[in-house]
Amino acid sequence: MTVAGAEVAAGAEVAAGDLGGKVVLVTGGASGIGAGIARVMAGRGARVAVGDLDGAAAAATAAGLPGAGPGGAGAGLGVRLDVTSREVTDRAVTEVEQRLGPVDVLVNNAGVSSVSPFGDISDTDWDRLMAVNLRGVLIVTQRVLPAMRRRRAGRIISISSMAGKEGLPNLAHYCATKFGVIGLTQSLAKEVAADNVTANVVCPGVVRTPLWDDPDTGILRQLDGENGWQAFLAGIPLGRPQTAEDIGHACAYLASDLAANITGEALNVSGGQQMH
Repeated sequence: MTVAGAEVAAGAEVAAGDLGGKVVLVTGGASGIGAGIARVMAGRGARVAVGDLDGAAAAATAAGLPGAGPGGAGAGLGVRLDVTSREVTDRAVTEVEQRLGPVDVLVNNAGVSSVSPFGDISDTDWDRLMAVNLRGVLIVTQRVLPAMRRRRAGRIISISSMAGKEGLPNLAHYCATKFGVIGLTQSLAKEVAADNVTANVVCPGVVRTPLWDDPDTGILRQLDGENGWQAFLAGIPLGRPQTAEDIGHACAYLASDLAANITGEALNVSGGQQMH
């Protein structure tokens, strides 16, 4: 192949990874990993809706997204979204559809955590994690999926965790939800493949977010604080924690035409800390 031909091929690949014109909904998008995903998607030219239980925070995050597309097509929309409520979810998605257009890419990112020895897991904590981390994926996906199937185009990307592939002490209830996200996604991928809709999972490794630091529910609360954090970092072959944008780039790839033949996968973004 000539040098000129190689340049054309490279240019075509870049274009295939572009998200210009696509409408992306990120749940739990006001902060942490969700905000990083929203920034990356908007930077690729997508029209991004940031959904969050805190509607004001969602609007603030959306207002700060880069307008990468022509005429600011990458500019965002913030909506209040409670993934545990079908009624609130329907209102939020309807607003997105009316203001931005049909959802092309759904990123199920909303999640909560809790640290507790197995014998101390309460029904309240169990139900809360199941409602947000697992049933929330079901509710929002069921709302956007019919239109994707009718259009014969769509991407469902759900955020699990390394803890969705390997059980960890004091996180049995959290692990159960994250394992569940992977199983749900694999089943969904097989059901909707004939409609040209893909469903995949991204499994973050160690990203320093409120899920780690929250004084009441954060993972580090019972893992020796900063010493626990450093212990986690020591197990990462690439030598650094992941960033929210690292997760965003993985999601952007799965949302793009470059990943058109990938479905039912659970992609680790862990710096090599988990390899399977």
